[in-house]
Amino acid sequence: MSKEKVAYTKAPKSIAAALKDAKAVSDFLPPPEELVLKEPKVKVTIALSNRSVEFFKTHAKKNNTKYQAMIYEVLDRYAQTYE
Repeated sequence: MSKEKVAYTKAPKSIAAALKDAKAVSDFLPPPEELVLKEPKVKVTIALSNRSVEFFKTHAKKNNTKYQAMIYEVLDRYAQTYE
């Protein structure tokens, strides 16, 4: 299977029009130095309902992450909202 070279100067007019009408999106991502800093954490023991834990485990598995991290994120966002 050989790859065919594509001349972008022959792009369809619809693509050219879409690019012409496109609007720039402001950068909403934090700078790299803010991504590597971790807020200090305190280890706690907490009892949660089976329903809550199963909810987070199910969604963590679907999103390929740890359920504890999801619980941490929910609690952290709650605290930030009501500070």
